[in-house]
Formats: sequence, C-alpha cells, structure tokens
Amino acid sequence: MALYAIGDFHLSFQADKSMDKFGRVWKNHEKKIKNNCSRLIRPEDTLVITGDHSWGKNLEECREDLAFIEALPGNKILLRGNHDMFWDAKKTERLNREYQGRLSFLQNNYYAYKDYALVGTKGYTFEGPFYLDRRGRIIGWDEKMEAHAKKLVDREIARLQQSFDAATADGYEKFILFLHYPPTSILEKESAFTRLAEQYHAEHVVYSHCHGESRFHDSILGTYHGISYHLVSGDFLNFRPERIL
Repeated sequence: MALYAIGDFHLSFQADKSMDKFGRVWKNHEKKIKNNCSRLIRPEDTLVITGDHSWGKNLEECREDLAFIEALPGNKILLRGNHDMFWDAKKTERLNREYQGRLSFLQNNYYAYKDYALVGTKGYTFEGPFYLDRRGRIIGWDEKMEAHAKKLVDREIARLQQSFDAATADGYEKFILFLHYPPTSILEKESAFTRLAEQYHAEHVVYSHCHGESRFHDSILGTYHGISYHLVSGDFLNFRPERIL
C-alpha cells in the first residue's frame, strides 16, 4: 500500500480549454495521467491530487473531469487549488457526501494513511508584482498586495490548524502536509507553513502550483530542517505521480 501525489491536472473535458500552448509537456497530458497512473498505482494505494483539477466554473462543468479522476486507480484524495472554482471551502462536506466512496476532499479535515494523518489546505503565497532592475533582480514589490497576501496566508493557516487539531485529537502523531501553493514565496526562506510543519514534526510537505522550468525552484525542494519537501506539479513530473511513502 503506497502513497503517491501529483497536482495540476487542469482538465477541461467540458470547459474546452487546452493546455497545449503552455509547452510540449502538456500535449495529450490527459493520456499521460491515465497511462502513468494505470501503470504505477494499485487499487490499494492512495493518490493525493494537490489541486487545480478542472477548468470548470462550477460543479456541473466539472462532472466529466471528476469522473476521469474517479476512474483512476487507488484511493483518490483531492486538495483544493486556486483554479478550482467548483469547490467552495464551505461546501467540502457536501462534496464528500456526494462523492462518498469515490473521491475524498481534503479541507478542514484529515485522512488516515497507515499510522499517518494526511492534512492539507490550498495555502497561499505572495507572487508579486515584483519590480526588477535591468538585470532582472528584484528591487521592490507591491506592498499592498503583499499585505493582502498575508491576510490570505493567515486564513489558510487557520484552516490547516483545524486539520492538525482534528488529527491530534484522534491520537495521530505522524503527519504529511499537502498544499496547493508552494510553502514559501521567492522572498522567503521560511513561512507560517514551514513553521507549522516543524511544530507538528511533519515528515513530508507536498505542494504544486509552480509551472514551467523557470518556476520549478521558486520554493523549497529536498530536505529542510529535517522535513522532505516535494514539488509535484504535473508538468514538473511529466504527469507521473511521485511516490511519497
């Protein structure tokens, strides 16, 4: 029984929004997802998909995309991404009721994997705008936007804390943390997310959202303060899920 993760499917079976313009890696990416998952993942495995599942603007426009995910092998746990318009955070329980036994939605709750608690939230990271000099070095940024970003980070930290609290109350002491956004911005070496992960001694932090080679190193990769950080954006992995455990 293995644990895998991948993010950023950006499916559009109903929305008709092709990702091909973003590079060759996106050509027929739906087939890559299906083929790689079918080859790697067994029915007893768990696959966490870290957000940006569908381009649909509401649940009805996402039905075929969610059906595609449902048909993949394994136990699928979905995290909310910034493009997932069908998923209001307040309606997570409704989604879990509707898709019970088929898909699980991770928000303000947790799921068990062996003796680990899988916790997660969308997260948030300040992404600019930044002001650059002629050499492309950052010399400033929009401080109002940064202040707004801090408010969103605080909201996401509160949601993540609910996941940790629920798991801790049920006796879990081992954690894996999932985010959609990277845990740090390009201006940070640590953040509220990394500090919370360290507080609870999470063994892994798994995130996505960073697309294109120029963005793959925007945040932490590898081991930092004893925690393994994984970028699992679909295009980074060429749509091959990464085994976490």
